[in-house]
This record gives sequence, structure tokens and C-alpha cells, in this order.
Amino acid sequence: MSAADRPQAWRRRLDGTWSRRLRSIAEDRLDLLAWVIIAALVVSAVFAKPIRLTVPSVLQTLSGGFLAETVTLQPLQLAPHDPIDQNLADRLHPPSREYPLGTDQLGRDILSRLMVGARISLSVGVVVVSISLMIGTAVGVVSGYLGGWVDEAVMRIVDIVLAFPGLLLALVVAGILGPSLTNIMIALAVVGWTQYARIVRGSVLSVKQRDFVAAAKLMGVSEPRLVSTHVIPNVIGPVVILATLDMAYVILATAGLSFLGLGAQPPTPEWGTMLSQGRHHLLTAWWIANVPGVAIMVAVLAFNILGDSLRDLLDPRVASRLEGKGGL
Repeated sequence: MSAADRPQAWRRRLDGTWSRRLRSIAEDRLDLLAWVIIAALVVSAVFAKPIRLTVPSVLQTLSGGFLAETVTLQPLQLAPHDPIDQNLADRLHPPSREYPLGTDQLGRDILSRLMVGARISLSVGVVVVSISLMIGTAVGVVSGYLGGWVDEAVMRIVDIVLAFPGLLLALVVAGILGPSLTNIMIALAVVGWTQYARIVRGSVLSVKQRDFVAAAKLMGVSEPRLVSTHVIPNVIGPVVILATLDMAYVILATAGLSFLGLGAQPPTPEWGTMLSQGRHHLLTAWWIANVPGVAIMVAVLAFNILGDSLRDLLDPRVASRLEGKGGL
């Protein structure tokens, strides 16, 4: 094979490798089900009710009145009813054609509240995971690449945080800050970054010992460029997998803290709050608590399965086994 043909041959080999990985995942019905569930959650979160943002008065003034008080980002509404409107005439209504999942003690439609609750749970998950990922990745890269006393100091801080149960520590932080979704995000992010720091640090320690990193140093590549082009791309896989699994944990933790009264406050239709309000009617109106409970369970399982699916796709050790089955 000539030198000119080698890049094309390598590209065909790479395309075939990824196609085999994707095909092996697509053949797993459980993986497909998880993808479908998460897609349904995202659609529900985005289109449950219109998304409107309030424009600060300063921006309205600077725009010369061009900007309105509110800006509609998404005008559609899939939710059949307003999730907050009360209708005492239909309180504790069992599942029916008008109310497919029934109503709660104040006559509010459970299906509509469940759909809007998906927006809250996914939003909190995305914000917490993003903050934890950025902080943890930055700390892990610095710690692993510099090594020495920097690595030792950072790892001691990480060990101290990880010595406490994550949910218990988040409960303490949320209790100190006060009940609100914002404070839950802060509490979970304070706890969550340590996992990313530890995984990224381990990956960086492994990557920086490889030959291509040593070769880049000999070629005079600057350290910032070396980290951005050679180190960080090689730790993306483990970080993405952890972020997916972390979404499941954050959804569950948010529901748990809201159930205890530290998260979303009524009448916000958050899944944990709905579960808390429905526990008093388990015998007379089982759907009020069971429906959000099942939603939490399904969402957590779906993200955990998605994490396993992405591991099969991104983890070189697992991927090599899949490639071995398909042949090279």
C-alpha cells in the first residue's frame, strides 16, 4: 500500500469501527428503549408549556423599547392543562379520558404537572452536571498534569469531600442555604465536582505517560497547547460517561431533597414535591404519588442504561471487545 492510500485506508477502518459499535448498540433493545425514554423526556421538557424569559428593565431601556417585557422562546404547549390551575370540583379525580393520569388534591392535572416537572428535573440535572463537569475537569487536569504538591493538595481536598455521603452533604448544604431549586443546584454541584476531578486526574496521569505526549514535548509544543490538543481529548470519553450517570443521580437527589421540603416549593410541579404531596393520599388516590414515583424511577434507569451504552461506544476496552466480535 502506497503512502497516499494509507490515510484513506485508515479512514475506512475508523468508519467501519464506529459503524460496528453503533450497530451493536442499536441491536440492544434495552439501549434503544433508554434512548426513546430520554428523547420523550426532552420533548416533554421543551414543549410541555411555552418558554418565556423576562427581559431586565435595563435591557429594555437600552433597546429603546424594542425589547418587550417578556420574550417567548418556545410558544407550543403539549400539556393538556395548566399545571398550576386549581379545580376543586375535579379534585382527586381518577385517571380518565379528560385526565389520563388523574388529578391531585387541588384538582390539578397530574399529566400536565408531570410534563412540566420533567423540564425542572432535566434543567436542574443539566445545570448541576455542567458546573460539576467544568470545575472537576479543570481541577483534575491541573492536578494530574502538574503532579507534585499540587496533586497531593487537590487529592486531599477531594478525599475529604468524598469521605461524606454525597446526598447527606448536599442535604446539609441545602439546609444551610435554605429551600429553593437554586440552592439545591449549588449543594449538588459542591458535592459533584469531586468525582470528575478524580476520574480526570487518573486519566491525565495515564495519558501524559504515553509516547505521543513525550514526542510532542520534544517537538517544543507549549504546555497549554499540549494539554488542549493531546491530554483533554483523551479524557473526554470517561467524562461523558460519568456525566450521563451523574444525570441520573442528580434527578434522584433533586427529587429526594424536594420531597424533604428543601427543593422546589408549592405550587411548582417538581417530581419530588408531587411525591411528597401525594403520600397523604396513598389509599384514596394512589396515582398522585405513584405517577411521579414511577417517572423518577424510569428516568433514573434510562440515564443509567444510557451511561452503559455510551461506555460501550467510548470506552476503548469495551469497544475493542465489540470490534473483536465483529472482526476487523
